[in-house]
Amino acid sequence: MPTQRINPLSRRPQGRRLVVAVRGAAGTGKSVFAATLADAGLGRLCFFDTERKARLLPGSDGSRFDAIEIRHPDELPEFIEWALEGEGRQQGYGCFVLDSWAMYFGRKHRETLQAVRARTGDPLAQPSAEELANDQVIFQEVLRRLCIDSGACVVITDQISARGKEEREENEMGQVLPMTTGGLEYFVDVMVELSLRVEGFEQVRVARVVKSNSPAFPVGLELKNAAFTDFLARLGEPSEAPAPPFAPELLEVTPELEAPAGPSLEDLIVQAEGFGLSRADLLIAARHYCGVHDLERLAPEQIDDLSQKMAARYASAEKVAVARAAVAKNGKASANGRRNGKAKAA
Repeated sequence: MPTQRINPLSRRPQGRRLVVAVRGAAGTGKSVFAATLADAGLGRLCFFDTERKARLLPGSDGSRFDAIEIRHPDELPEFIEWALEGEGRQQGYGCFVLDSWAMYFGRKHRETLQAVRARTGDPLAQPSAEELANDQVIFQEVLRRLCIDSGACVVITDQISARGKEEREENEMGQVLPMTTGGLEYFVDVMVELSLRVEGFEQVRVARVVKSNSPAFPVGLELKNAAFTDFLARLGEPSEAPAPPFAPELLEVTPELEAPAGPSLEDLIVQAEGFGLSRADLLIAARHYCGVHDLERLAPEQIDDLSQKMAARYASAEKVAVARAAVAKNGKASANGRRNGKAKAA
């Protein structure tokens, strides 16, 4: 019966998919920018809210997009799985937001810190570099599921301190701040920093590119009051070149017909007995031809080989034995007839 397998050509990359990390101090509009995904025509937005502030965004009640409050950080992986593989798929989500990575990472790091201090009894103890690295691997599974496995446009928000406080906070946090930044940089296409600037009598939200994997977003590029649609627009319109040949996701595979199975060990023993050979004779042959000292250890191909050797060696002898048996049977019948005749004559 035909089966199916994945067609590798169906996995050509989507040209207009973008994963953006947005960093900035409090109040710079990170969440507002992230919510603009709902208006980008990408499908329904699923907004994972670890800060529980999405209630302040217009339409977060489901009328514009679905904001899901994360009350405990351990809920986040479960909710992501629900949206990507579970019942949430029925909602038709086409894009995702995590607001914010820093809040999720910070709360999970706090659990690690408390565990280390409880174990050591030292209220000032800090996790080792190895413990931090192990945590990072586990926590980044959230980013992998959203940024890679979803195959969708994603915005991840992160927090940084106000200007002038970075050095102090990095010293206080030790290795944690670089780890959170490094984790994001690995998974996103573009990282921007948001800041507020006063131009004339107006306040402008400025997004400056600080890391990029795309030539459409050179480092240092500044976008003012940008929405996610402005980022997609910089990728250009879909290519006007001829579309690549259609490649179905699944291919039909017809399984090959299996070769008929060879004789079993039991078949070999019965065959040997038919030729007048004992199990001991068979074991001697197995040692000589196959180097096997136990009949149970014979491989299927070795059993088949011994079977063919026996058939070639004893085929004519078998015919002779059958003929002799027939002659002997006939001779016995003739002798019985003669004895019966003599008895009648007497």
